[in-house]
Amino acid sequence: MDQAEGLRNIIKNSALSSRPAARVITVTSGKGGVGKSNVSINLAVQFRRMGKKVIIFDADFGMANIEVMFGAIPKHNLADLIYQGKNIREIITMGPMDIGFISGGSGIASLSNLGKDYIDYLVQNLGELDLLADVIIIDTGAGISDAVLEFLVASPEVLLVTTPEPTSITDSYSLLKALNRHPSFDRENTTIKVVANKVGDFEEGRALYTKINAVVNRYLKIPLYLVGVIPEDHELVKAVMQQMPISISNPNSRSAQAFTDLATALETNAKDPVYHKRGMSGFFSSMIRGRQ
Repeated sequence: MDQAEGLRNIIKNSALSSRPAARVITVTSGKGGVGKSNVSINLAVQFRRMGKKVIIFDADFGMANIEVMFGAIPKHNLADLIYQGKNIREIITMGPMDIGFISGGSGIASLSNLGKDYIDYLVQNLGELDLLADVIIIDTGAGISDAVLEFLVASPEVLLVTTPEPTSITDSYSLLKALNRHPSFDRENTTIKVVANKVGDFEEGRALYTKINAVVNRYLKIPLYLVGVIPEDHELVKAVMQQMPISISNPNSRSAQAFTDLATALETNAKDPVYHKRGMSGFFSSMIRGRQ
């Protein structure tokens, strides 16, 4: 029995398998500096305003953007869960509006080396997130590293954040190209949605999406959907400096209103089974299978 088969049996035989599955949304970008973590945090705030329990999983172990923007330094991360015997509740840091936050830390890089006992313990704990959250937002690193791609191929729902900068557009295409070549990518069960960030207005955002979609449709044949347009907003910059999500510090700002629209658009199609039936255990199972 290989590691992936063992993991599937663990999940199948676990009581967690009968629990409702959280919706898992993975937020990514082709390059850094496009506002990916801002999208993750403010989307979490908007989902909380809808009455949903939300946890952000910071999968960018090279940077600490989420904790900096939250102004909350985590005491523990995923490595403490794996190697120090901490349970899932102990590694969750609470941010504004009771939004949970988990730091992936160096634990992400260790996933490929886990034995059965560690996998068993990890799956049991990650499965508990389906009880603690309605929505789990995974904030990946930027670019086309193996770690980023493994998160993307495991996710049923991907938000691709891009800006009008030429480098952002080309890097977004490069990311999708790398994803398309990944042997575990399942286009039938993965929906990729574009968030046009730092644009002048809605029309510029739509034009940005149209430009990317035309090239992707021609060469990669991956369906893309425009789901949100976030305008350039000086108030958002001020909020970042204050380590406070703009959706909390200035909910009437242009960008905060746009994040409201983004959350509403995502919630509109929330009943589609492809988006949130896997839960966190299913997500992790897909990651392990992709590493075999």
